[in-house]
Amino acid sequence: MSKINKKGEIVYNRNRRRSFLLPLFILIVAALALAGCGGTTSSTITTGGSTTVQPLADKWAKAFEAQDPGIKVIVQGGGSSAGVKGCAQGTLDIGAASRELKSSETDQWPDLVVTHVAADGVAIVVHPSCSVTSLTLEEIRDIFAAGSNNTWTVLNREEGSGTREVFEKKVMADAEVASNAEFLPSNGAIKQKVASTANAIGYISLGYVDSSVKALSIGGIACSEANCLSGSYPVTRYLNFITKGEPAGQSGKFIDFCLGAKGQKIVEQEGYISVR
Repeated sequence: MSKINKKGEIVYNRNRRRSFLLPLFILIVAALALAGCGGTTSSTITTGGSTTVQPLADKWAKAFEAQDPGIKVIVQGGGSSAGVKGCAQGTLDIGAASRELKSSETDQWPDLVVTHVAADGVAIVVHPSCSVTSLTLEEIRDIFAAGSNNTWTVLNREEGSGTREVFEKKVMADAEVASNAEFLPSNGAIKQKVASTANAIGYISLGYVDSSVKALSIGGIACSEANCLSGSYPVTRYLNFITKGEPAGQSGKFIDFCLGAKGQKIVEQEGYISVR
């Protein structure tokens, strides 16, 4: 309450002003605190590498963030070799690779740890109109060794691709893909080219196969989940997450989610093969 002193001046009650300012100050601090918390996350996980793993990792990331909104998962591509190197050099928390580590990589970075997060088949794909339904490994090897000609437009992956390395190891053996093959940067690019080119032949992850392309049988054995699990389909592999040391902290929490019931259900929904 204010009053007038002997000089005719208005004097305000200081206690009353303090009692008014204190709750106002508390409200301002609370508002700033809320503004600081909204829209930010407590930590970030960065994973990158294999383009085979990338769409699966995208699905895992969205499901994981919905369950734990305090953690942001950033998913990148770049190829398996980039995933291994990025993890080893610390630019990625988790590297993604659609192949196993090379001896040169384990020699250079002995602390890298591989976790199998899914399994996959490498499908040999052609345009849906193609009359061919099955080839032997030898026939596939001969086609890719001969390269593009009047019969086939041969599609290969770029250097650093884990899918390419699996294909070379399990299909080409000691032979090499012809230099006149067309080199493309991802599973998606191969699929798109095959889908739009009547005489094209290439190879992609089973998880990418849809009605836009036709997956050939190898020696009469279809590229299917059952045949990959049984080992009867000859071109199978694990999809891997790579960490420096055993998975721990937030990265370990994310990998545990991927290997859990929800994560492995996403594996099956995306056309890959569960490891659990």
